[in-house]
Amino acid sequence: MQVAEWNDWCPGCGNFGILNAEQQAISELGIDLKKVVLVSGIGCSGKLPHFVRIPISGVHTLHGRALPFAIGIKLANPELEVIVNAGDGDQLGIGVGHFVSAGRRNVDITVIVHDNGVYGLTKGQASPTLKKGVKTKSLPKPNINDDINPLTVALASGYTFVARGYAYDVKHLKELIKEAIKHKGLALVDVLQPCPTYNDINTKEWYDKRIYKLDWDPVVRSEEDKKKKFLQAMEKALEWGDRIPIGIFYKEERDTFEERISSASPSYKILPPAKVRIEKEGKPTTIIDEILKEKEV
Repeated sequence: MQVAEWNDWCPGCGNFGILNAEQQAISELGIDLKKVVLVSGIGCSGKLPHFVRIPISGVHTLHGRALPFAIGIKLANPELEVIVNAGDGDQLGIGVGHFVSAGRRNVDITVIVHDNGVYGLTKGQASPTLKKGVKTKSLPKPNINDDINPLTVALASGYTFVARGYAYDVKHLKELIKEAIKHKGLALVDVLQPCPTYNDINTKEWYDKRIYKLDWDPVVRSEEDKKKKFLQAMEKALEWGDRIPIGIFYKEERDTFEERISSASPSYKILPPAKVRIEKEGKPTTIIDEILKEKEV
């Protein structure tokens, strides 16, 4: 796959690494490209679908609303492979309610958070993941808010696959994205993404001195194993400073929301909403007369 349009991200932006890793992951998995849908929110990361060549479908949505759009697309047609790309401000600021609630349902989609600690498109204000006391070049004073940890929030919310990657290690990030896509359930890949324009603290040089790869077993294999792996993941997710881990923190097999719907309505697998005919020769096939009568009663 090649880029579809001229890419106007800043030179050195971590989004280039995420884009390359994502394209390579999709290509290597051999997925039918006509069944791939990339959903994005607002911000620098929101432009990612524009930079991927068709026949992959791209949906550039609203600020903080990429997840509900993606969930709607997946539930309407469960045959699609739906991948969300959104910034840390988009997902964990205005969109945090959707981010948390999604964990209850375990819809089979992949969520990739572009995590750079700033609102890059609007000139570098502190985003929800910027640490308290940090002063980047565009802030008049150090950040006075505590930060949100995407991994711990995802774990506590019920995500069944939780990972962290690094935008400048494309090969490793590609493998994480491949595992996230293959996972049946709600998967998060939080990507540490230097912003060379506005975040002059968490730079490539800063990350390169601290990042290390996890070497452990994150897979839950039994109910007894669940608590141990969950607490282990939480502990590692909180590690930040001189050493910052990347890799898969937690992986659990659980029934997906699509499977839950199928249990309640067996026809869902055969005829999901996207395949239901709603018109014939330009005329709606849905008869609403009875519905209107019920309202009158």
